[in-house]
Amino acid sequence: MKTFTEVVIAVGRVEQAELARWVELGWISPNRSSQADSDLLFSDVDEARIRMICDLRRDMMVDEDTMPLVLSLLDQMYALRHQMNVLTSAIRQQPGDVRHAILERVRAMSPRERNSG
Repeated sequence: MKTFTEVVIAVGRVEQAELARWVELGWISPNRSSQADSDLLFSDVDEARIRMICDLRRDMMVDEDTMPLVLSLLDQMYALRHQMNVLTSAIRQQPGDVRHAILERVRAMSPRERNSG
């Protein structure tokens, strides 16, 4: 975990006031030991998200009004990716005949069936 100042220095592309605004807007959700910005603690995941927001804002020119939508879609994508990894792991732990039956069923499904959820 890094303090507010430590994460600003580590990222190197974000100003303190800007990061405080992102926390206020809910784009970053660090752990709080009190209400002061100096008492915020940032995880490695928070730091990666700050770097991603810097890329989106500066390199891709995503404006502030659009950021909540973009972040929501990215969060959903990462959640789905995690769910797929869990499902894949569970399938890999099944006996060979079960894995084979699942694979055969997926191959037999039409594209419409595969995408209907």
